[in-house]
Amino acid sequence: MSAAPREGRDPSARVYAPDFLTDLFRNPLDPGYADAAARRRQDPPSALRRWAARPVTLVVVLAIGVLFAVAYRETVAEEPGRAKARAGLIAEIKQREAETDRLTARADQLREEVSRQRDAALSGSQASRLRNLEAGTGLGRVRGDGVVVRLADAAADKDAVTGADAGPSRVLYSDLQKVANALWAAGAEAVAVNGQRLTATSTIRSAGEAILVDYRPVTGPYEVSAIGPGAMRDRFDDSRAASLMREVARSTGLSFGVREAEDLTLPAAPQPRLRYAEPSVSPSPSPSGSGAVGSSSPGPAGSGTSLRPSGGVR
Repeated sequence: MSAAPREGRDPSARVYAPDFLTDLFRNPLDPGYADAAARRRQDPPSALRRWAARPVTLVVVLAIGVLFAVAYRETVAEEPGRAKARAGLIAEIKQREAETDRLTARADQLREEVSRQRDAALSGSQASRLRNLEAGTGLGRVRGDGVVVRLADAAADKDAVTGADAGPSRVLYSDLQKVANALWAAGAEAVAVNGQRLTATSTIRSAGEAILVDYRPVTGPYEVSAIGPGAMRDRFDDSRAASLMREVARSTGLSFGVREAEDLTLPAAPQPRLRYAEPSVSPSPSPSGSGAVGSSSPGPAGSGTSLRPSGGVR
């Protein structure tokens, strides 16, 4: 940037003043920093002030060290308590599981005893018909030849090639649903998932990462066992669910296999919660005094009683 020629001087002699950017690059430091450095050089801190600052620094360092030491000590002191509490919870869980298994075995024994007493009280044909009904509804233990479908999560160290439409490398509750429904469609007469017998009201759901069969958790590897006719294996292999699971197994590394099994034994399902029919609430008499019951409340003809469930899962 050039300056205008000053008065009283030769116009041909031009004076150039540096522009702002040039001055900024030549002197990047603010003048105030230079002045402070000059004053510090003229009046250096005394030895007394330096020695006075050292105790303060030492006290701060000691305080920080004490805080770290106390925190470490508290953490170490609480670790045995946490480990003890965790061990206690694990022991309680195992104790409850053992108690549940014992009660389940006891319930099975009592159920078999009830069945024997019932068969002894009934005639042969009636007892046979009742056993057939129990086997068909899932409330009786059954034996026979069938098919076992095994599903397992992909190995953690296995390199699975996943695509955009590929499912996860873990078995989902919907996979078990598809397999069970495909086995029913293929002609299965009885189906169980990891020993949990399926009935007409059974559910397969998920709660977090757990899979629940009739609200009971099951863990992998998962085996869906089915008893049925000899053509059930071929029908299941030709089903859409089997084709989908084979594709998922190829793309994610999930394990999927089907094999025929002889002399399978499927346990009985737990006794379901019964639902009962109850009479509807009797309507109040007509205010007209005619004595006709229910004339004041419109409704369909012949609706003297209604069926409603008193509980259970819907």
